[in-house]
Amino acid sequence: MERKRIYYISSLVCFLICIIVWIPNLFFRSDSPLWMATFLFGPIGILFAAFIEKYWLMIVNTVMLFSFFLLMAVNYYLNYITIGHP
Repeated sequence: MERKRIYYISSLVCFLICIIVWIPNLFFRSDSPLWMATFLFGPIGILFAAFIEKYWLMIVNTVMLFSFFLLMAVNYYLNYITIGHP
């Protein structure tokens, strides 16, 4: 039982780290390379969530793994709507 709790907390921490490393780029307009840590912590969080079969943690860590590509697509779409070209 203790091992499941450790995996749960570890997966949740990986998700929170992925969110925290995006904060400088999204809100402070700082060109911080910390967002690349999502490629490291996302899969680790997915593995920990898979060990304990918590599907919602697998989903949120997978979203954070692909967050760069999702945010890039949203940015291109918003530029297309407002300016007319990506």
